[in-house]
Amino acid sequence: MNTEILPFLAVAEGATASSRIGVALVVLVFAIVLALAVRAGLRHFRGEGSCCGGGSAEPPPPADKAIGPEVARRTLELSGLHCMKCVARVKAALEEIPGAAADVSLDPQRAVVRLDRPVADDVLRRAVEGQGFHVVAVS
Repeated sequence: MNTEILPFLAVAEGATASSRIGVALVVLVFAIVLALAVRAGLRHFRGEGSCCGGGSAEPPPPADKAIGPEVARRTLELSGLHCMKCVARVKAALEEIPGAAADVSLDPQRAVVRLDRPVADDVLRRAVEGQGFHVVAVS
């Protein structure tokens, strides 16, 4: 066997064929695991995977939350959203606030909250940050 072409198979002088096959199998398994990890990482950062607790990468169906007449509107600039699951978590957290209906987007990372009663900015901020995301600005 030519060990110049496949140096990782040159286990030791006088090594048996089975030990060379064993090394080759270990290298092959390592290469496969590495390829799968790279693929999953790329999907995650493109927002195609289902991160943040699993589930579907599809956006949740739009919910028409009936609120009274709009008296205020707040725009929250966010960071830390990776996927549609993150968007759904932020939307659900904001809509737990009485009198609030939220539209959350991934790109740009923003939430527009319609309110039918006065709500302090800190309440909105705590709802988002309680889910593990960061509010950059409220306007």
